[in-house]
Amino acid sequence: MPAIEIYTQPGCPYCVRAVQLLRSKNVAFQEINAPRGTPERQQAYDRSGGGTTVPQVFVGEKALGGCDDLMRLERQGKLDEALGLA
Repeated sequence: MPAIEIYTQPGCPYCVRAVQLLRSKNVAFQEINAPRGTPERQQAYDRSGGGTTVPQVFVGEKALGGCDDLMRLERQGKLDEALGLA
């Protein structure tokens, strides 16, 4: 199963919501602190192909997007598959 990583920033309500959704799925993931101006934020930008917001979620090298993208996948019943659970 590919590693799940989420780049977040302290105080970001969208990050909190995305982390809560991942926790509700009972999947192991690594949360990477990526405030503006840090190498971690640049790494998230580079990996996502230019995503400037947090959170940025990855399964292996595949970018899933941010909080709204995760919520959309969940509503469509596709998040489990995207996370490698299905």
